[in-house]
Amino acid sequence: MIANYGFNATLTAKPGMGDRLVDLLLTGLDEGSPGASEHCVVYLVSRSASDPDVVHVTEGWTSEEDHHRIFAGEAAQAIVAQFDGLLAKESEYTDYVPVRGKAAF
Repeated sequence: MIANYGFNATLTAKPGMGDRLVDLLLTGLDEGSPGASEHCVVYLVSRSASDPDVVHVTEGWTSEEDHHRIFAGEAAQAIVAQFDGLLAKESEYTDYVPVRGKAAF
C-alpha cells in the first residue's frame, strides 16, 4: 500500500514524563489500535536527541479519509484521552502529502 496522506506530530511531555508518553504512543501499534490498521502504512515514534521529553510521531495513511475515520474510533480516542496529564503544552501537527521515499524496518 502507498501512503497518500500523512503528518508529523511533536508532543512535549511534562518534565520526566517522556518515557510514559513514548509507551502510550507505542500502544498505537497494538492489535485493534490505529497504527495496526491496514490503512496506516507508517507509524514511527521517535525522541528528540537533545530532550527526552520531546517525542515525534510520523504517520502515513492510505488516505486522509481513512486516517480521520480510524482516528475518530474508540481505540484512537482512548489513547488520546490518556494524554491528559502527560503533556506540557499543545501538540504541534504538520500534515503532508507524501511524494516518494523509503521506509525499511
